[in-house]
Amino acid sequence: MDVDDHIYCLGLGANIIPHQNLHNAIESLRRYVKVEKVSSIWRTPSFGAVGPDFLNAAALVRTHHPPDILKEEILCYIEEELGRVRSENKFAPRTIDIDILVFDDQIIDEQIWYQPHLALPIAELLPELTNPQNGETIEEAAIRLSKTVINITRFDDT
Repeated sequence: MDVDDHIYCLGLGANIIPHQNLHNAIESLRRYVKVEKVSSIWRTPSFGAVGPDFLNAAALVRTHHPPDILKEEILCYIEEELGRVRSENKFAPRTIDIDILVFDDQIIDEQIWYQPHLALPIAELLPELTNPQNGETIEEAAIRLSKTVINITRFDDT
């Protein structure tokens, strides 16, 4: 590992042609960063608005880019390339959404402890990631959250 490299855990979600767009997003990521590992794909009900179910995944990636460059110059570009249209409704259906959830050992999005569509995929990649507030691991959070949501399933594309 290069001393300038950073490890990120990215959350990916889509509910417009979701399987194809998740696949395309991961392939696009490979052009810019080293994709170390990708979680299973999880199907979850639309959250915050009426719409088709989402497919969600997480990717562990390595790059020398700092978070602002990764987000603004790579992730937003990939979203745009795949037809992401942003609206005032942040829960509107979308072709792809890519968010930085963890940067090195720093938790960027606290919602990982409260949203099963984030916790379940991350738990596959970083099961020992620990909530500094209460000591709960993301694996424990995923188990807790999976019991509270109806219709969350691992997506099987075979």
